[in-house]
Amino acid sequence: MPKRSPDRTDGGPRPEEPAPPIRIPAGLVLLVGPPASGKTSFVRALVERRQIEGETVVSSDEIRTELFGASAEPADSDAADAVDARIFEERDRRIVARLAAGRSVIAESTNVTPQARERLIALARRFDAPVTVLRFAPDVADLLQQYAERGRADLTAAEVRAYAAVMSRDAGADRLRSEGAVAVHDVPGRGQAVTAVQAAARFVWG
Repeated sequence: MPKRSPDRTDGGPRPEEPAPPIRIPAGLVLLVGPPASGKTSFVRALVERRQIEGETVVSSDEIRTELFGASAEPADSDAADAVDARIFEERDRRIVARLAAGRSVIAESTNVTPQARERLIALARRFDAPVTVLRFAPDVADLLQQYAERGRADLTAAEVRAYAAVMSRDAGADRLRSEGAVAVHDVPGRGQAVTAVQAAARFVWG
């Protein structure tokens, strides 16, 4: 008996087709998620797959290291505020340079608070650039497991939990759209058995 064609119409099961990739328009892309939620692994995969250039990513943590060294610890709160101000100034400068040239830029920081996002969205509005948000929201158990695996010494588990609580309260999809995001996409991760490379492959840039 001849085999039926894969496009059979007799009601039998069909092989699942992969979802079409999500296109990210040129503009500002905000990564929103607690520490250890997979943001850095995701953008690293985008660069390694040559979906974006390395210069597309503007990372607050990398700027901190560039300007002050990996182990620099301000002596007091005033010094810490001055360090943060310098980092944000340089971050904003790099973001503005790319937006002014009509190029995409990814703001890689936690961005879980409305105040943090407001500053960045204001930059995009200066250039009429669309804002796309990519949310990284693993459940707390997965988040803490990833935190433990990465061995971060700059944060405690309690601080990671606090970031996750702020994310849950202040970074829902509806809230992000009301702030000015033209699109909000959840990036899958450990909870969906999706690797960073597989997650990166779900997006197309430009």
